Amino acid sequence: MKKLFFSLTFLATLYWQPSPAQTSSTTSQLLTSYYGIKDALVVSDAGTASIQATAFEKTLQAIDMKSLPGSSMTTFMALQDKLSKDASFIASNKNVSRQRDHFASFSANMLTLAKGLKLSTLPIYETYCPMKKAIWLSSEAVIKNPYFGNQMLTCGKVTETVQ
Repeated sequence: MKKLFFSLTFLATLYWQPSPAQTSSTTSQLLTSYYGIKDALVVSDAGTASIQATAFEKTLQAIDMKSLPGSSMTTFMALQDKLSKDASFIASNKNVSRQRDHFASFSANMLTLAKGLKLSTLPIYETYCPMKKAIWLSSEAVIKNPYFGNQMLTCGKVTETVQ
């Protein structure tokens, strides 16, 4: 009887995978952390940007790639290292100007991820800063520029909406 119990427990553990809802929740946490970094950069708060980038990294590492659909898994694997490096730099750097420099590539990689995975049921706005020649993602169409903060807060335009 014990053998049967342990065998069933082993098989259940071996074949258990997180449900799509759990995966969806984890991937949406990536977007929430990204928005936290963006919002911190808008107000030039390097400390909060660092904390949010650390949260992003932890969430990124917690995603079970086996639970992602085939094409999503490929997209995620291709971007995971890039996103991790950018988030790590933002997390470890306390200079808001340097954080903003890495935020440009971080945002470009997040856009690719958002187009490859369903990160949110709400629209994600791709916004372009002509002065920086870089994009960022936002949960709202209102322009709040993370690259220049209050110096050029409303500089930019929405270029695409990711559904």
